[in-house]
Order: sequence, then C-alpha cells, then structure tokens
Amino acid sequence: MRGDEQTMATVPAFPGRRWLLPSAVAVELDPDAGQAGRRRPRRTVRDWIVDFSCFLLAVAIGLAVADTLSDDQELPHAVVVADQLLGALSCAAVWLRRRMPLALAAATVPLGFLSTTSAGAGTVALFTLAVHRPFRYVAWVGGIQLVLIPVLMWVRPDPDLEYGPALVWTVLLTVTIIVWGLFVRSKRQLMLSLRDRARRAETEARLRAEQAQRLAREAIAREMHDVLAHRLTLLSVHAGGLEFRPDAPREEIARAAGVIRESAHEALQDLREIIGVLRAGQPDEPGRPQPTLAALDALVAESREAGMKVMLDQRVTDPAAVPASVGRTAYRIAQECLTNVRKHAPGAETAVTVAGGPGEGLAVTVRNPAPEGDVPLVPGSGQGLIGLTERATLTGGRLLYGPREDGGFEVRAWLPWPA
Repeated sequence: MRGDEQTMATVPAFPGRRWLLPSAVAVELDPDAGQAGRRRPRRTVRDWIVDFSCFLLAVAIGLAVADTLSDDQELPHAVVVADQLLGALSCAAVWLRRRMPLALAAATVPLGFLSTTSAGAGTVALFTLAVHRPFRYVAWVGGIQLVLIPVLMWVRPDPDLEYGPALVWTVLLTVTIIVWGLFVRSKRQLMLSLRDRARRAETEARLRAEQAQRLAREAIAREMHDVLAHRLTLLSVHAGGLEFRPDAPREEIARAAGVIRESAHEALQDLREIIGVLRAGQPDEPGRPQPTLAALDALVAESREAGMKVMLDQRVTDPAAVPASVGRTAYRIAQECLTNVRKHAPGAETAVTVAGGPGEGLAVTVRNPAPEGDVPLVPGSGQGLIGLTERATLTGGRLLYGPREDGGFEVRAWLPWPA
C-alpha cells in the first residue's frame, strides 16, 4: 500500500499531454519540479508556439508602423532608421518575456516615446506581465502607461486618426490587454487550486481509510483479548486440576482432557480467523459467525462443564430479536466477567442476569461473592474491564464495575435497544 501511494504521488499530471500546458503550469503540476535543481522551467512545445506567435505579432505591428513612418516626409531619415532599429531590438527582446516580464514591460514604457515600431513589443510585454506577475505589478506598470498615453499621443500623433479617437482607441486597447492577461492568470490559478483541492481530498480520503483500518485493528485486538482470555482460562483451569489431582477418576480426567482439547481447537480457530482478517484487510466480513445473545446459554453451559457455579437469569423473551451489535457486546461482557471470576474468585457462585426489551435497553449484570481463601494477584488485572467499558461506550451504552459490601464483585452494563 505504501509503495503504491508513493508511486501514485510521483506520477506527474497529464503525463501524455504536457506539451499542451504552459511551462508555468506544468512546473506546478510536476511534483518533482522542486527537486530537479532547475532555476526556471523549460519551455514546452506550447510555449515555443506561443512565443513564436508573439514574436510574429510584434514584428507585424512594427512593420505596419514602419510603413507609416516611411510615408511621413517630415521625419528625418536618421530618425526613421533609429526608430526601426529600436523596434527590431524590442521585437527580439520578446523572447525574454518569460524570464523577465517586469523588466521588459517597464522598459517598453519609455521606449514608446522613442520608437513607435516598438508598440507591438510593448503590447506583448504588458500582456505577459499581467499573466505571470501579481496584480500589484500590473497596476503600477499599466497605470503609468495609461497616464502617459495622452502625452504619447500628443508627442507621437497617429497620422491616420485625430487625437481624440486615437487616444480612446489606445486606452481601450491597453485596458483590454490587461484584462485579458488577468483573465488568463486567474484561469491558471483556478486550475492549480482545483489540483490542490483534489490532492487534499485524496489525502483526506487516505487518512480516513487509514483511521478506519486502525479502528478495525483495534476492534480485532479487543476481540482477540476477549475470546482468547476465555479459552486460555479454561485451559489453565483444567490443566491445573489435572496437575493437582492426578488420582482423579478416569471419567473426570477424560472430561477435562476433552474440554482442554476443544478449548485449544477453538482458540486455534479464533487465531486463524483473526490472522485471516488482518491479511485480507476485510474486518467487516469475518469468516466465522460472531456470537450474539442467543449463544449465552452455550457459554454458561461451557463454563459449568469447566467446574464453575453459574446461575443464568435470562429475562429476554426472544434473544434472537436483540440487534446483532448489542447482543454481541452483551455476550462479550458476560464472557469476560466469567473469565475474571475463574481467575480472581475460583469456586465462587456467579449470577448472570440479562433483562430488557425494545425501547428500554438491555441490562447485563454479573455478580459473584468474595472468594474463599487468598487468591494470588493475576498480572495485568483490570485491562479486560477497561476494554469492556470502551466497547459498551462505542455502542452508546455504559458499564460500571466495582467491589460489593460483602467483598464480592459486580459488573453492571446497560446497552441501547431501539424500539
């Protein structure tokens, strides 16, 4: 899973059509762009086409203006040549528009007073500035250019238009270029923001999946503790009986050996089931059916066969009607409590009471008197009750436990049972 995620994270966006994207966008979509050690992104095929088109546009506008200069008999020939030379240099500088958009746009503002053939390069430079730089730079350069347009139209008048129409046309053209460039920039930023939003959504989905998997593993760990603690306690009780009563009747030895064999077999099946769930990654679809409240009679019978004194007071008319999650939780509570009685109060008579109905909830009570004699302390005591409290809380119920006045112990749980 980790390897697949890392592979997916390093796959660039649009791997087969990167030449259709601007380099400024492609470098943002490339996760390894910051690791390549490049100071600036390399031009894509689309960039070369756009740059060549901008260069041709600047040259075409410059040639059109140069024809008007050649027809003007009042201008000296040296001025016309200098104007065209500056225009040619400005057209050549268009190829630097991606590397230095601000410097190029700022340089074309005073250049417009010296060379009218540089008007095409100034148009391209202003558009590039609006696309590649924040709005504050566009506001400064564009504002200065709009302020100087009336002066420029007075110093370098248009030979074909009067002052008023030429001024209005130039202002509208400048504003249109700025708005178009800002639109292109906002469109690119929208694309990048959608990309970031999609990546955040994928990350959140992966985190939710990992959290769900962690919660499922914790639930499996609780199941493992409840089930194996019960099985291993049975094994310990019967093995201890065989150890301390080697002269027991043959029938009792055979019965204890049968219980040990069955408990070991059940514990092995439970371990196989848990390992299979962990490997398959499908904790919600276990292979074996989970016990519910209807299996409580079998649990009590199994404990009685192990030598315990258990009294079951089943006040639920139809245990099969109890919701599966509630019934499974009630079964695990009773199972853990019987396991604790065998460990901490062996030989004590245990009373298990289950009562309730739809709409009023399901109450489970397990109590036992004080043990006879001293019982050695079992390491790790109390962990099972903590797990039961958490299990009951997750189902929307509650669980209380503690010693009684007579020295015994009592566990009381209430679980919701919807009407």
